[in-house]
Amino acid sequence: MASEIENLKRQFLEYLEIEKGSSIKTVENYGHYLTRFFEYTKIQNAKEITDQVVREFRLWLNRQSTGNNRATGKTLSKKTQNYYLIALRVFLKFLAKRDITSLHADKIELAKVQERSLDLISPAELSRLLNAPKDNDLKSLRDKAILELLFSTGLRVSELCSLTSDLDLSLDEYSIRGKGGKVRVVFISEDARNAVKAYLAKRKDMSEALFIQVGKEVNQKTKNKNGDDVFDTKALTRRSIERIVKQYATMAGISKKVTPHVVRHCFATDLLSNGADIRSVQMMLGHSNIATTQIYTHVTDKQLLEVHKKFHSKK
Repeated sequence: MASEIENLKRQFLEYLEIEKGSSIKTVENYGHYLTRFFEYTKIQNAKEITDQVVREFRLWLNRQSTGNNRATGKTLSKKTQNYYLIALRVFLKFLAKRDITSLHADKIELAKVQERSLDLISPAELSRLLNAPKDNDLKSLRDKAILELLFSTGLRVSELCSLTSDLDLSLDEYSIRGKGGKVRVVFISEDARNAVKAYLAKRKDMSEALFIQVGKEVNQKTKNKNGDDVFDTKALTRRSIERIVKQYATMAGISKKVTPHVVRHCFATDLLSNGADIRSVQMMLGHSNIATTQIYTHVTDKQLLEVHKKFHSKK
């Protein structure tokens, strides 16, 4: 028979999925974090969640190492530890809404983390990356379209994977459903539009996905109505697109680690360095909190230096 706390966890996860509209992945993550908390603390009901219980869990969590870090002795990062605390706080708020006695969510403070640093490539490196696919075969045209679209729109890789082949290229903008199910408008440049058009013109399949496996990437065969072998046209996965970006970064002679998210960073910093206001960039990136967007304001350092040179008194 499930304990009271297990029943409350199940109700909470259902609440996230139905009332809050959280993604399945988010629900799974919250379930994982809470399960580890309950397994360590061995609590059976909500009243047993106290300051002392949470403190002991935090000490235990701070001393845990991940599979990759056991040899080096490194423990979980503060950022990862905070994921557990955030899940617990949201759970406690859920309990409070239902007048279930437990620890107040505000009692849990997140660990301080170092200011996030950005992985960036230079404009020259970005140009080499975008121009790395040079051939006219389907794979090269597809990869060119992927790179141009990432930089033109600032899409997350999961959002790029969700695009379909019926994308209306006669428009300069289109809506995308992003993180948390939120819809925002993104804009497509002329270079990106032409790259996608060239790629789609070469496509002969009927797949709904915009970006699909081609050539040697395709390894699943089915039979058509005539009994002939037909290769399935499967949509590219997040990992596939990450590998594509990495491949062309190497071809472009870029020694830094380049991912689709690095291209998203380039999109944001390019806008800001050319005079875009931070609120507009926030909307185009789909950030809920402007503090997340503010990590990109370092690009104004050069402009601040010019202001300092121009207006600071020289004695």
